[in-house]
Amino acid sequence: MTDGHTIGRCGPADVADWATLRDALWPGEGTMAKTEQVRGILDGPPDAEAAWIARDAAGRAIGLAEASLRRDYVNGCETSPVGFLEGIYVDPAARRQGVARRLCAAAEAWARSLGCTEFASDAAADAVGSQHMHRALGFEETERVVYFRKALAERG
Repeated sequence: MTDGHTIGRCGPADVADWATLRDALWPGEGTMAKTEQVRGILDGPPDAEAAWIARDAAGRAIGLAEASLRRDYVNGCETSPVGFLEGIYVDPAARRQGVARRLCAAAEAWARSLGCTEFASDAAADAVGSQHMHRALGFEETERVVYFRKALAERG
């Protein structure tokens, strides 16, 4: 515990707060859809995906990290499986207090416990703040990729 903040592995009691934080991180579908998604994670194998929630001294949810175990190729990594930070979010009012660092450390410990020797993540090319946060958490950039798409005419 630091500054009254606690970090704990997400469980059934955290579903509502988890879904709310997840919606702040990945907006668009709403908390109802996020609630179904987090229930799916909870119902899945415990070594496939995991999440941690940060709470302030009053018990208010202020941060979230989600991680998965990826067995396929992970850009820039040399081993498999790889622990992968799927998403991390800290409420703007709670940033720069070490919350993201502690959430990331919990996810790293989980990956280590599953035999991983590498931990990876990604950030959108235009998400400069996220890139800075990743570097501050000890990640090193491995490569940049630009994805392309081309629509094909429907067969008639």
